[in-house]
Amino acid sequence: MRKSLGPRTLLYPTPVLVIGTYDKEGKPNAMTAAWGGICCSDPPCVSVSLRKATYSYGNIMEKGAFTVSIPSKSHVAEADFFGLESGKEYNKFEATGLTPIRSTLVNAPYVDEFPMVLECEMLQANEIGLHTQFIGVIKDVKVRDDIEIAEDKGLISKVDPLIYSPDDRSYYSVGKKVAKAFDVGKKFRKRR
Repeated sequence: MRKSLGPRTLLYPTPVLVIGTYDKEGKPNAMTAAWGGICCSDPPCVSVSLRKATYSYGNIMEKGAFTVSIPSKSHVAEADFFGLESGKEYNKFEATGLTPIRSTLVNAPYVDEFPMVLECEMLQANEIGLHTQFIGVIKDVKVRDDIEIAEDKGLISKVDPLIYSPDDRSYYSVGKKVAKAFDVGKKFRKRR
């Protein structure tokens, strides 16, 4: 038997994504979003859902581009702040002391101090209800120079991303590697 929780926005893990945009005057803005993730492999695309009331919604509609910066747990307070206040009232970069960097590929800024960024060109916007889902073609993924990349080591451990828990409204970090994907389940294949 299972206990019903009703229709809720529960899905784990829920990534913490910082969406970077420019407004009409070219002022950089960043907002934290949790409703998003990879949505297509070819072309590589990411989706993020924002409410129309957000400053970033208007910026994406105006510029047709956005970035997705991935904060590490060392920047949890800054990532949280980016979701607490509106870019209409605050210069969030100035308030946090973080550095906006202009993408060379899309018309949007990203957070220099965060370990990873996806630079995205808007492909489509889908109104779903309270939120609009923006789908962006990933033009490039960049990581900080100090992050070593090795094929046998997960980049996730170097990035150390935050995870949002909607049920208790808290941030968590990623745990240990459990198993190798596309391998551990092979034991259930029937012999031919």
